[in-house]
Amino acid sequence: METRELRYFVAVAEELHFGRAAARLGIAQPPLSRAIRQLERRLGVRLLDRDRRGVALTDAGRVLLREAGTVLDAVTAAASRTRRAGTPTRPLVLVTKAGASHELLQRLLDALAGEPGAPPVEVLLCEVGEQAGLLRAGRADVAIMHRPVDDLAGFDTEDLVTEGQVAILPAGHPLAARDRLTLAEVQHVPDLPIARWPRLDGTYPAGPGPEVRTQSQLAQLVALGRTLLVIPTSSRAWQWPQHVAVPVVDAPHITTVLAWPAGSRSRPVASLVHTAARLRDTPAAPILHSPPRQSGT
Repeated sequence: METRELRYFVAVAEELHFGRAAARLGIAQPPLSRAIRQLERRLGVRLLDRDRRGVALTDAGRVLLREAGTVLDAVTAAASRTRRAGTPTRPLVLVTKAGASHELLQRLLDALAGEPGAPPVEVLLCEVGEQAGLLRAGRADVAIMHRPVDDLAGFDTEDLVTEGQVAILPAGHPLAARDRLTLAEVQHVPDLPIARWPRLDGTYPAGPGPEVRTQSQLAQLVALGRTLLVIPTSSRAWQWPQHVAVPVVDAPHITTVLAWPAGSRSRPVASLVHTAARLRDTPAAPILHSPPRQSGT
């Protein structure tokens, strides 16, 4: 298969219309139709059902759409990493979720800056769950991510810190006066339904909570008394004055990790990972140590 054919197929599969797909690709419709027929002959399966009602994916087509996305992302990432590797003075791009692990990130950057010959670092801030996509696309070299909530498939990782979680609540809410909460309590607050984040396909799970896409949206909705959230203790750096953080004693612990593409031979990435591991093992940097697990109520 050729990447050109895969791009053509993805356009048709997503548009489910040859005319719209051709316009999106900037080509005429006849060569697009020929390319799809050639791809079907090469694979020996029908990828699309075509009739007067329109175009629909077959089971085989749905599989190829999923696999083609992975292949095309890998090709794009390979090109991006190759260009970046050919620029010796380029900075190391570290991506992290905005507001997360702020103190850890600051100590890591300060420690790396003190290393002889350390690479310059560009910090790329993103929204929830975007780190994996940016790493796979080659737009970042290394990421601060969180196990088990982030997608770590295909990455090498170095554990940095394991910690408990807190509930971020509106300051005026009755639960904000508590010194501890349980997951059952925060998951069933009638007037504070937990916010809903979009899935990978852009749709939202069902539920009563508000739909959010950014940390700033979420922070304001909490301040307005419309929702709550549960996050790692160290991620409360972005907490507003209108928020209160209360420990959730039985919430799963979260491990903050450095993640990078498996098999990477990047020296700047190795330098960052070694610096982070050394900080983690240094008693003077308690933020990079795992706290004892809190007992339940």
